Amino acid sequence: MIHELLSQIDPPFTGEALFDHLSDIVFFIKNERGEYLVVNNTLVDRCGVQDKQQLIGRTAAEVLRPPLGASYAAQDLRVVQTGQPITSQLELHIYASGDVGWCLTTKLPLRQKKTGAVIGLVGVSQDLHLPDTATELYQNLLAAISHAETHLAKPPTVEELAEVAEMSPYQLNRRMRHVFGLTAGQWLLKLRIDRAQQTLRESDASIASVALSVGYADQSAFTRQFRRTTGMSPRDYQRMVKNAGE
Repeated sequence: MIHELLSQIDPPFTGEALFDHLSDIVFFIKNERGEYLVVNNTLVDRCGVQDKQQLIGRTAAEVLRPPLGASYAAQDLRVVQTGQPITSQLELHIYASGDVGWCLTTKLPLRQKKTGAVIGLVGVSQDLHLPDTATELYQNLLAAISHAETHLAKPPTVEELAEVAEMSPYQLNRRMRHVFGLTAGQWLLKLRIDRAQQTLRESDASIASVALSVGYADQSAFTRQFRRTTGMSPRDYQRMVKNAGE
């Protein structure tokens, strides 16, 4: 029934018009080269251009400032080349306005009907919003939040946080999703990267000492996670924010 309905729609349904009404979600469809074919108005705004045609046929590396654009373009090509989706990946986005925000990104491969070959991808990035700290749900998480914030040099596990909050790991994850839009594990990662960014912005501390301060004994592991989440290395991030302040 779905195929019958979709085959009758003119023009072909892409979801573009629907996503044009969702200002906190970036939506796109790209071909096998990572070039934009369909975008929503939110992406137009984030890229600082006037209309969608300025994005069509271009890659993320061409429309987003380095090194982030190149990182997103490489991510696109991995999805196409491997056929493996990216689901709910926590990422930091730095927009054309200079604003910084966290989002959850999902990218799914698009396959050719007859051969199954990957011919493109479709994706969304949904903004995370600040939680309402006045709610009872947030107040119930305060002990776990405070514990994590004061023990980042040796980050607690989800199980330890659940014990502090006096609930099961399942209950903790449910409440974290409701309040923050993240699992407890994702929230812990965000907390560690946020603290690392703050230290990189406000001090001249070495990368190794920053890594230790947020619970990474191995500087290379810290650098890999930081790059995966923010699209750049800690050193590149430090250089970028310092140059922005000059």
